[in-house]
Amino acid sequence: MSVNPEKKSTEQLRIVFMGTPDFAVTSLEALVNAGFQVVGVVTAPDKPAGRGMKLTESAVKKYAVEKGLYILQPEKLKNPEFLTQLKALQADLQIVVAFRMLPEVVWNMPPMGTLNLHGSLLPQYRGAAPIHWAVINGETETGVTTFLLKQEIDTGDILLQDRFPIGEDETTGEVHDRMKKIGAVLLVRTIKELCNGTLKKIDQQTLLNTEHGELKHAPKIFTETCQINWTGSAQKIHNLIRGLSPFPGAITRLDNKILKIFRSSKEITQPLHAPGNVVTDGKSFLKFACSDGYIHLLDLQLEGKKRLLTEDFLRGYHGPFQP
Repeated sequence: MSVNPEKKSTEQLRIVFMGTPDFAVTSLEALVNAGFQVVGVVTAPDKPAGRGMKLTESAVKKYAVEKGLYILQPEKLKNPEFLTQLKALQADLQIVVAFRMLPEVVWNMPPMGTLNLHGSLLPQYRGAAPIHWAVINGETETGVTTFLLKQEIDTGDILLQDRFPIGEDETTGEVHDRMKKIGAVLLVRTIKELCNGTLKKIDQQTLLNTEHGELKHAPKIFTETCQINWTGSAQKIHNLIRGLSPFPGAITRLDNKILKIFRSSKEITQPLHAPGNVVTDGKSFLKFACSDGYIHLLDLQLEGKKRLLTEDFLRGYHGPFQP
């Protein structure tokens, strides 16, 4: 089915952009560099952060201020004053990248609708943490999707997709940094094709009816998700560690303190120790036993200490290395 809004040139198109973190900045910058008319930016309110609890601006706000873009920072998206301000911008199209869930009164406001950039190949990995879960589940491929918002989260009609591989040892942070650039390019292409009237939309349900395999979800990451179960396989644990790196970090315990692990390697062998036992030479390696071998810790942070490479950590820490 073709998307046929009232035809507008890219210069005429009035866009409101909604986003908050660094991931969204790359897309906003791409829109500005492509010459689109961004008439407003909606981002999170400034929040206290750091030791001094100083008010901190979102990454998107910092960029918008630098470029002299009009900024709205509503506490509540149903606030009548905000809705009046948003409507006054007379946007033809709204773009959402890494923002919060929108009420219908917001996403249904512009005549061309609201377009979202999502960090997965929809309909797979709907939800708040698509990059994390793709890596945790050991996927070898992921991608980005542009789609039109509707009531149910991440279920709207797909416009375009782009896919790319995930490396065997790649972390969520590394996938994120590649994805934000690939996604920005796809977003610009999507808007240009929308303006040309050549874009066709795909109902996600048709993909669900034809795709094989189970539908995988990407819910918010909680503390329980981060706990390492050493009775699992080396591959599964390795995937969890890289899937939670750099944030929030996979966790276990060492000498009755929380230990975060950011990078690891696998040793597949018949383990000589029970799952969860710690093995180290005190100088160059630190590993935990699992069901089918060992997980070598390469990059870690012990509670109350700095994040360090294992060799540097061992240089200043002398055990007793109890799980």
